[in-house]
Amino acid sequence: MPSITVNVDDDLKDRMEQHPEINWSEVTRQAIQEKIETLDVMDELTSGSELTESDVAEIANKVNESARDRVEEKSE
Repeated sequence: MPSITVNVDDDLKDRMEQHPEINWSEVTRQAIQEKIETLDVMDELTSGSELTESDVAEIANKVNESARDRVEEKSE
């Protein structure tokens, strides 16, 4: 099985070492697997799309703006 190296800062490493019962390699492998599965779904959903990256960014900005507006309305 191939190996990869993951860099973490000193603070995170210290915190990880406080939990020697955790198999951090397995946690990392699972996180990568979940991300790949999400990307696969996104690729499948967008495979027939004619949207450009700038179109997607514009839509994302509108969604984020709308969500911010709703949060602000609830807090008033």
